[in-house]
Amino acid sequence: MAHSTTPGAAARTAPSTADDTVEPSAGGGGSTRAAKPAKPSGVSRAEKKALKKAANGGTLRTRLKRDRTLILMTLPAVLLVLVFNYIPILGNVVAFQEYDPYISDNGFVAIFHSPWVGFEQFSRIFEDSAFWEAVQNTFVLFSLQLLLFFPIPIVLALLINSVIRPRVRAVSQAILYLPHFFSWVLVITVFQQIFGGAGIIAQTLRQHGYEGFDLMTDPGIFKLLVTAEGVWKDAGWGIIVFLAALASVSPDLYEASAMDGAGRWRRMWHVTLPALRPVIALLLVLRVGDALTVGFEQILLQRDAVGPGAAEVLDTFVWWNGVRNQDFSYAAAAGLIKGVVSLGLVLAANKVAHLMGEQGVYKK
Repeated sequence: MAHSTTPGAAARTAPSTADDTVEPSAGGGGSTRAAKPAKPSGVSRAEKKALKKAANGGTLRTRLKRDRTLILMTLPAVLLVLVFNYIPILGNVVAFQEYDPYISDNGFVAIFHSPWVGFEQFSRIFEDSAFWEAVQNTFVLFSLQLLLFFPIPIVLALLINSVIRPRVRAVSQAILYLPHFFSWVLVITVFQQIFGGAGIIAQTLRQHGYEGFDLMTDPGIFKLLVTAEGVWKDAGWGIIVFLAALASVSPDLYEASAMDGAGRWRRMWHVTLPALRPVIALLLVLRVGDALTVGFEQILLQRDAVGPGAAEVLDTFVWWNGVRNQDFSYAAAAGLIKGVVSLGLVLAANKVAHLMGEQGVYKK
């Protein structure tokens, strides 16, 4: 007996999809293709939260338990940074006071008893010609160091990386690293014995009837001399980061470029330098952020020889006014200006690195 399908029964059947089509079989008969499984309607908020937590390594308690050894290892360094870098920031409050450490038996307690003067110290700084002279000397020294010092570690790293013999490479690195461990007193003494008025070069010239010279007391070339001292002392140490970046370059890239007919210069331009580009961008951002710090101890040791007009930079300006002249609030205001400007330079340089497609200090 035939049964007919009513409209109500048809409505209660599962809805068909466009993929539930009937295709003819090879024998001419009809066969029904299996329907695709329906896609999930969506993931609940709880499931999303669980997936995100799993992607991040689990709960905070799980991550702390997993990384407790690493946390304990870094804890001393974090404490040192906190004590010597972050807590002293609170002392910048004296830049808005007329701080007198002798108003109390305790210098820390004296902060709470010193009168507030607002932005008076900053007004004094902006009207002080010696401050602007120190700013000018600082930026001139930074420009010289950026142009003459920054590229040298890159060049040295490329040269050492091209040395094939491991023994020659190891000896070259040791010779370049050694001056970094010399104190600035020793470095300046070496330069004094070579370029000073009683140095080797001046004495040799006098012995042959020529007039000697004293580069160590010449204000006109003092900034170039400071840059040369920095290059001799720290350029070799600066190649470590670049050599580490070069070690991560796959040899297959050099082999593939050589098979394509690229010479040594082509391989360096298209393989080596692109591998160094992220490191160069990062170090350049950090160097720009450190633009107002051009060498305190090095310059302070030579300040009296050439005079403050040629050697005064922001660091020595702060030291001279704060330590020697006991004008702590004035020096704190100058140091605070330096810190704010340095922070702005880091952010600006990092933004430029992002525009160039590099990561910089932090990601976007």
